[in-house]
Order: sequence, then C-alpha cells, then structure tokens
Amino acid sequence: MSPNLVALAYLIASVFFILALRGLSSPVTARKGNLFGMVGMVIAVLTTLTITDNWALIIVCIAVGGLIGTVVAKRVQMTAMPELVAFMHSLVGLAAVFIAIAAVNNPVSFGLPEVLPMGSKLELFLGTFIGAMTWSGSVIAFLKLSGRMGGSPVIFNGQHMLNLIISLVMIGFGLWFFFSETTNWTAFIAMAVIAFALGFLIIIPIGGADMPVVISMLNSYSGWAAAGIGFSLGNPMLIISGSLVGSSGAILSYIMCKAMNRPFLSVILGGFGSDGGSAAIGDKEQKTHRSGSSDDAAFLLGNADSVIIVPGYGLAVARAQHSVKELSEKLVEQGINVRFAIHPVAGRMPGHMNVLLAEAEIPYDQVLEMDEINSDFSNTDVVLVLGANDVVNPAAYVKGSLIYGMPILDVHKAQNVMVVKRSMGVGYAGLDNELFYMDKTMMVFGDAKNVVENMVKSL
Repeated sequence: MSPNLVALAYLIASVFFILALRGLSSPVTARKGNLFGMVGMVIAVLTTLTITDNWALIIVCIAVGGLIGTVVAKRVQMTAMPELVAFMHSLVGLAAVFIAIAAVNNPVSFGLPEVLPMGSKLELFLGTFIGAMTWSGSVIAFLKLSGRMGGSPVIFNGQHMLNLIISLVMIGFGLWFFFSETTNWTAFIAMAVIAFALGFLIIIPIGGADMPVVISMLNSYSGWAAAGIGFSLGNPMLIISGSLVGSSGAILSYIMCKAMNRPFLSVILGGFGSDGGSAAIGDKEQKTHRSGSSDDAAFLLGNADSVIIVPGYGLAVARAQHSVKELSEKLVEQGINVRFAIHPVAGRMPGHMNVLLAEAEIPYDQVLEMDEINSDFSNTDVVLVLGANDVVNPAAYVKGSLIYGMPILDVHKAQNVMVVKRSMGVGYAGLDNELFYMDKTMMVFGDAKNVVENMVKSL
C-alpha cells in the first residue's frame, strides 16, 4: 500500500475506535461499541501487515496471543475480571518497554537514523518509563485484587520522600541517555530498572478499597506509553489509539476520584488514601445487631410499595444476578416499584455491577446511578443490600474515618434496610459499618444467591 492509503486506513480505524468509545458510554449501545472496536482493530492490523515483510511472524504471534487470550477469557469468572484487566494493562506496559529496547538496539529497522536524534530519545524515554511503571504497578494491582497480596496499604516512614528521590534519579539517568552522543545503554537500562521499581512503590501504599481507581489510572498510563512509542516509530495508529486510551482513562480516573473524594493529583502521584484517617470507627465494645431469615426479608419486601436493591461484590461472588432478576420480577408483578442503585466504585472495577445486571438482562431503566437515586432513599420503604459494604457505610460522614467525604449511597435514610452478607466482616476498606447495627437494619446471613432464591420461594 502507498503511504497515503496507509494513512487513510489508519484514520478509518481511528474513527472506529472513537465510535467504540462512544458506544461503550451506555449499556444500551455497548454491544455496538464493542463491534466498532473490533472492526477498527482488524483494519489496523491488516494495514500493518501490508507495510511489513515480517507478516508471517506477526500472524504467528497474533495466533499464539489470541489463543492464550481466548482460553483465559473463557475460563475467567466475572469476580476475577478486575484482576484480569489489571494483568492486561501490565502486558501493554511491558510491550512498550520491549519496543523501546528494540528501537534503541536497532533504530534503522524502525526507520530511524542510526544515531538517534534527541527527539526520538525523549519519546523513547517517556514510553519506557511510563511503560515500566505501568507493568510493575499493574502487577501489584493484580496481586492485591486476586488475593495473592494483602489489600491493606503498605506504608513506611519517608515513603513519599523515597519516591521523590527515586524519581529524580530516574530522570537523571534519562537526561544522561538524552544528551549522550552515542547509545548509552547504561543510562537506558538504569532508567528502566528504576522505573520498574517506582511502579511497585507507587501502588503498594494504595489500599484495596481504592483499587477501582488504580485500574482506571493504570489504563491511562498504558495508553500514554503506547502513544509515546508511537511517536518514536512514526506510527499514527499507535499515537491515536494510545491517546484515546490515555485520555479516556484519565477522564474516568477523575470521575472515580470525585466519586471517592480522592484528590486527582494524589492518584497520579500514588499513595492516595494512605494518609490520615483511622483504620476503624467507633469504639471496641460489643455491638448488637438484628438478624432475620429469608422468609422475614420476603415478608418485608412483599408488603412494601417501593424497593431499592443495592448490588455489591458479594452479589458477584455468589453469581446471584439471575436470582435477583427473578426476585425483582416477582416484586414488580405485585405492583411494587423496584429499582437498582449503582455506586460508581461498587465491586472491584468501574462498571462491574452494571455488567452483572446487564448479563441478567435487567431492564436498563431500572438501573440508576448514585446521583440519580440518592435523594429517593428517604422515601423508600425497603432497601435490599446484596454484598455491598463500603459504598453504603455511613462512616463517610464521620470526620477522621478513612472514607470520610466519600460519596455513598444513603441507604441508612430508608425506612427499612436488609443486608445480605456471609458474616459481619468489614469491607475492603477495613472499616466497621454502623449501618449493620441500626434499629432499622435486619441482617440476613448466607450466600447471596441462596438467600435470594429462598426469598423468591417465600414470595
């Protein structure tokens, strides 16, 4: 293909990527958005194959990677989707580092001068250190989300100062690489190694409750890493697609930070959510709670005029979304107004609960975001909380709490509250939940799917 046709094909692929993002902005058009993204990627890959002599090797690599991806995607459970996403981000960052190493080792094969110009060195520096940080940070996020590493923040004295010193040393090696007249492998390798270490250090002080924002932030990092490498290689497709991922991830991170009352700048620097606050609220005396059975819960639901269901991570673990749909249908048949309330960070990644409810084909008009439904809790007869904890914790209104100022679903304002949990254990933030001990709250212990199924039978 001629350079003009290649540029046109890449432009068309980019338009499809933009349409994909547009489609993914709503559950109603999400399937169409996925289709647009797939078409755009096919165009981009086929175009790349026409401008290389190594198309056979590329096809083999795509086949191997595609086979691995297919097997993993088919086996992964919905509850494990967040750590899978984090792991994918790590691979994007690592790919950017490998491409940068190849470009520094043999720039001619990438269409660059044998002696790298300063502009290319700067682009390779940016792509390498962002990619390295993305890889190591994503590995920590994967370990925390999968339970292979504790979700509590890893904090030590002088942590931020250490991160600052390491960052300055990394930039120093980057400047050495930048101003060297020949290829300075010592500076380049040292810069990359320090960037890998910095990624670990930035993510370890972030607690498990903040992991949804971390996933979004790392998504943004992986996009900017790809864009930086795209400039080095003169590949407009990498630049455009990387910029789309980077900017959309940054916007989503900002939205998530606002939903969790976290400063956006602190997220970018790492270690947000680790300063101030206490690990728990309230005193240590034994508290009493009211518990009931599935039959008791069904009785309350059946005699209500309005019901709001709040899904959480426990719903995902129990795979109870289809049972919940059956429950909501039974209630609607009895003339009860049923709606679902979604917190922006419910579950373990953005949109986790929306995906589960969409999988069960729950009507979109019954699913409302926090800002749309929060004012209705005070006028609601019964709220059914399924496995959610931190996002309904009134500790957000208690000064000194780790989640102080975080917007929550105001479940505690409803007339009656029923919470389905396996135990009285704390949530991902490690905080006790005063909602569980209120007079209006009834705890129903057990697996969410079994409890809901018993509710349906009682109804």
